[in-house]
Amino acid sequence: MSGQSPLNVLDGAGRGEERWRVAGLCLGLAAITFAVFGQTLHHEFVNYDDEIYVYANPVVVRGLTLKGIVWAFRVHAYNWHPLTWLSHMLDCQLYGLHPGAHHLTDVLLHAATAIALFLVLRQMTGALWRSAFVAAVFAIHPLRVESVAWVAERKDVLSGLFFMLTIAAYVRYARRPWSPLSYGLMVVLFALGLMSKPMLVTLPVVLLLLDFWPLQRVEPAGRLVMEKLPLLALSAAVGVVTLLAQAGVTQSTESISLPLRLANAVMAFRVYLDQMIYPKGLAVYYSFPRLLSVEEAALAGVLLAVLSVVAWRERRTQPWILVGWLWYLVMLLPVVGIIQVGKQAHADRYTYLPQIGIYAAVTWLVAEWRVSRAALGVLMAGVLAVLMFCAWKQTAYWQNSETLWAHTVACTTDNYVAHYNLGNALLQNGKVDEAIIQCQEVLQIKPDFAGAHYNLGNALLQKGRVDDAIAQYQHALQINPASAEAHNNFEKAILQKQKPNEVIAH
Repeated sequence: MSGQSPLNVLDGAGRGEERWRVAGLCLGLAAITFAVFGQTLHHEFVNYDDEIYVYANPVVVRGLTLKGIVWAFRVHAYNWHPLTWLSHMLDCQLYGLHPGAHHLTDVLLHAATAIALFLVLRQMTGALWRSAFVAAVFAIHPLRVESVAWVAERKDVLSGLFFMLTIAAYVRYARRPWSPLSYGLMVVLFALGLMSKPMLVTLPVVLLLLDFWPLQRVEPAGRLVMEKLPLLALSAAVGVVTLLAQAGVTQSTESISLPLRLANAVMAFRVYLDQMIYPKGLAVYYSFPRLLSVEEAALAGVLLAVLSVVAWRERRTQPWILVGWLWYLVMLLPVVGIIQVGKQAHADRYTYLPQIGIYAAVTWLVAEWRVSRAALGVLMAGVLAVLMFCAWKQTAYWQNSETLWAHTVACTTDNYVAHYNLGNALLQNGKVDEAIIQCQEVLQIKPDFAGAHYNLGNALLQKGRVDDAIAQYQHALQINPASAEAHNNFEKAILQKQKPNEVIAH
């Protein structure tokens, strides 16, 4: 860290006054987090994985049981994250299925992570206001909404807290004589983070970056790498387990070609930067594009290359730029789609921890500007006010399934997942005519989607259009003959036509 910038000076305050400032800033981070996300305490569960993780999961809803604990350590929902399952079970044990209480846990975890980020940054750099600003942007940026307002994404906020605690333990270990207890604590915290979400597999590399700046450790590079080997071994083990767990939803190269994946990955790095600066049109699901503009992908690649060169050239005078940039790139690598899991192009939740590097780099860079402290204060306050407003508005879309998917349909195109889930929500709310429109939109985009045919059949049956409903059930069964629900509702429709012999066949 160079010099004493206006964001860094403590106005001659003593240690006692500084402690009060730290405590006040921690309370301030908690306050702005609740100002944005407190509204989720009145939100419902949504029909996108919340049923799998909480309200329709018979093991989770029983709370913490011995059988449930054993179950949590197995692979479920194409993931291995036992600590996340246990946290949901604990919520059900304490609150039952009251959605607001489950949301409260997420908000508390996120607030704790933001506060831990502030304390860890200050511990590493000694910079009070810079660290507080980075933590504040992290706490209330609109890109955080998906991770905090979505109950099923508990794994983000839980792993994020262990991410920060692991770094804090590492800083303590690195700045004191070697101790097996301090090293062991760091390893345990890292293991708990991996058991919350495998996104943390790149944390050992982040620790190496922190060795360069701000810790400025002078040990030989070989030793710094060697001390990370146990952490890297944990990352490798969890990485293999995750690949095996997600094999059922990993897309083949026939489904999504490697060149298209690489182009989308480059674009994703740039899209996340765009959304960081201008967070408009954020949605819970972005469809994977059928085609990508070669020119756009090439321009995105050039931008990444230029930023990388600039960061490298400034590594001696402004090392935070290189560290922040590499933090961003490295942490995003597992989720940019080289190994494509699912069919989303990118996701807001993937930026939860990676963008911290960019926030820190930009904050330290701006703090070096030769402007007055008052001007910097106004700039900081303005940025936070805008982000808070945008994040509060974005959070409101997560009120329930209907508002969430209606917003997603409005700000994306050719999004059959959004139309399908909106149709489900509308049908559940008794809006049959609107649900029929959404099912038809799905089938315009993806005619071979059995679920949309099945839902359309259900809606038509409610309207009394029995023949049309039967036709849709038949389409669904041609695509997915194993669908018990389609067979069951097909039988009900046939009974209304008074054809019991066909029912017996089914």
